[in-house]
Amino acid sequence: MPATGKVPDDYDRASELKVFDESKAGVKGLVDSGVSMVPRMFIRPPDKSGTSNVRFNFPVIDLHGMEDDPIRRKQMVEAVREASETLGFFTVVNHGIPETLLEEMMDGTRRFYEQDNEVKKEFYTRDQTREVIYNSNFDLYISKAASWRDTLYCLLAPHPLDPEQLPATCRDILMEYKEEIMRLGHKLLELLSEALGLNRNHLKDMDCAEGLAMVCHYYPACPQPELTMGTTNHSDNDFLTILLQDQIGGLQVLHQDQWVDVLPMPGALVINIGDLMQLITNDRFKSVEHRVLANQRGPRVSVACFFSTSHLPSSKIYEPIKELLSEENPPKYRGTTVRDYVLYYRSKGLDGTSALPHFML
Repeated sequence: MPATGKVPDDYDRASELKVFDESKAGVKGLVDSGVSMVPRMFIRPPDKSGTSNVRFNFPVIDLHGMEDDPIRRKQMVEAVREASETLGFFTVVNHGIPETLLEEMMDGTRRFYEQDNEVKKEFYTRDQTREVIYNSNFDLYISKAASWRDTLYCLLAPHPLDPEQLPATCRDILMEYKEEIMRLGHKLLELLSEALGLNRNHLKDMDCAEGLAMVCHYYPACPQPELTMGTTNHSDNDFLTILLQDQIGGLQVLHQDQWVDVLPMPGALVINIGDLMQLITNDRFKSVEHRVLANQRGPRVSVACFFSTSHLPSSKIYEPIKELLSEENPPKYRGTTVRDYVLYYRSKGLDGTSALPHFML
């Protein structure tokens, strides 16, 4: 097939998707079978936004002394406020999670994907109401082009998950990492609350950390990375995301219409504001588009932790926080449950547009 990525008129996309999905082997299965060209179902038109050639100084916030140094804490709050209002992303170091635990979480993810495919297949499903889901591209049948990645999704809170439901290859580390991430998430929500001028427990008391989904991505090496994406551009449908990524790189954030690299840092975690946080802060904090490039190096592994109750039924309505509103700053969004927001987001897939405008007044 020509490198232009043009698709013949007689191309039967539906059949190609079906064969791929029914293999239950994901993108890794394609790579293991020896593909030397990207299959048509993954080929996407080039992105119109430019890529910045300038070395971007990504905010790095040192959390050391957060609990016992009031001056340092004030500086952290200010740094979190500036990053959340402008870029929507920042990196944290000295966050309290041992680097050995981060490495074991990455190793556990690799073990899951690199085990025998017959064992892995037991977890393969397109039933998005399940608490443990392995598949490739949740929006496979509605996206214009598939992305070059496989995913293990685990909904670990608010309801305690029976560890026996988790894959044996990474069960223990998933449960241990979850506890560390919940603790860090509470600390970050305190800083974000203070950055809004609110009581430090405000966002926690709103149950912004009630739910947690852990999503382990596996991006195999790609023979023609210029033709596809690891993850297409999107924003996150949660309150807050904590990302662990390996050293291969590929994560980019859209800033002033330019894609800028989020360079990996050993031991660091990447934090980003989600759509629901932008909604409840009435656009004060920004949920920003980001993407992951496909790469000839690989596999790339990442673990994203999303603070959200996801699709679970809930009557709790989230709307712009009243303390942040005024005559000059009236509410921009109608109230929604997390479930309604997530279901709308999933129904449109990762199509490069935000779900937020759908909920604007």
